[in-house]
Amino acid sequence: MTQKLKFALFGTGFWSRYQLGGWQQTELVECVALYNRTRSKALALAKELGIPETAVYDDAEKLLDTEKLDFVDICTNVETHYPFTKMATERGLPVICQKPMATTLEESVALVNACKHANVPLYINENWRWQHPIRQLKAALNSGRIGRVFRARVDYRNSFAVFDNQPFLKELEQFILTDIGTHILDTARFLFGEASTLYAQTTRVHADIQGEDVATVMMTMGDGITVVCEMSYASPREHDRFPETYIEIEGENGFLELTHDFWIRETLKGHGTLAQRHKPPRYAWADPEYDLVHASIYPCQLNLARALHGLEAGETTGDDNLKTLRLVFGAYESAKNGSVIRLST
Repeated sequence: MTQKLKFALFGTGFWSRYQLGGWQQTELVECVALYNRTRSKALALAKELGIPETAVYDDAEKLLDTEKLDFVDICTNVETHYPFTKMATERGLPVICQKPMATTLEESVALVNACKHANVPLYINENWRWQHPIRQLKAALNSGRIGRVFRARVDYRNSFAVFDNQPFLKELEQFILTDIGTHILDTARFLFGEASTLYAQTTRVHADIQGEDVATVMMTMGDGITVVCEMSYASPREHDRFPETYIEIEGENGFLELTHDFWIRETLKGHGTLAQRHKPPRYAWADPEYDLVHASIYPCQLNLARALHGLEAGETTGDDNLKTLRLVFGAYESAKNGSVIRLST
């Protein structure tokens, strides 16, 4: 059996227990220390996990200087990602970092370069592309049955009360594009390749938040595919099934779609429509309201754990995620200036 890698989790907020659930499911790693700026919160989680009080810290540097680790997992607020990554790289430790990688594109580039300079791996815990229905849609797309793709739509619109569990999101000056846009634009890249042009519009519907809660991004991707990504936390609809993503793909020979309740429908010229449901697996540690997303944490972290063990290539590297962030921050620039952004591929 492969010996488990030991890691410290930085951040013990809402998402941390699900992050840990995914790591435990891999059976390849072991959390041996926790950091949180409010130590009492970390102590409560440590008690659940059986981690001793002596391995719980509110001083990140002290943790890194004391514990024997194989890597760190950073699951804290975005403004801390860069300094915590720097601390880890200075000690030669690989880093797994929550999305978005950093507060700006420039800071993200600096974070990636810091890991390269220290010669340590950097992976972003970008799990959306690992959702079971989306992986199945990708397989159907790769089969080539619908022929050359010319247009697609990625639709994430709902009215889920996202601020109830994560009230800090209300205070973000940049909200939906950094919070969900990193996922949706990364999924578009996963399905259709890199973007050459981008145009975006944003708006704020909720009156009690600082940032935008609605965004529309139109891109030219891959071999001339027009891709529209729609994101909203202000759109009540008949099939308001948070956190599902609906996807439509038009090809010369057919139409492929992922629709509500995990159904994939493939319509081919002269052959009718084949419909199959691809329900995600269920894990005991997952929150039923977030089941789809939480089920994707495990395969993402299994890939990263195997990469750290040298067993396979990690899919969501820092370099790869930079390409997603160029779309995120390009969308803000486009929305601000009303301009089309031209990207090098």
